[in-house]
Amino acid sequence: MDSRYPVKPWTKVIGLAVLVISVGCSQAVQLTHETEQGGIVTYLFKEDRGGPMGSPYRMDALKLIEGKCPSGYTVLKDGEVQGYGSMSGMEGTEGEVSGQRWGIKFRCK
Repeated sequence: MDSRYPVKPWTKVIGLAVLVISVGCSQAVQLTHETEQGGIVTYLFKEDRGGPMGSPYRMDALKLIEGKCPSGYTVLKDGEVQGYGSMSGMEGTEGEVSGQRWGIKFRCK
């Protein structure tokens, strides 16, 4: 079959890479509470890897806020939020906290 718009092999590789990255980071940064005026963004961090300020997801969280508030924003509060549990089949491990999350409450200008 002849295609008028041939797909170059490298475009498939880039598309796959974007898909893998977006799926892998889907839970790392979340807009958990959204209002017309702002919301709360949470992101994963590890204390032994720079804490919340050194987390590689912090920049993604700030970009998400900037996307929602193109005219700027004010941080109202930030701090650690309740961690999330894991669903493990092993006895004694169900509900263990498996990640730490940092929250940024913001209001758009």
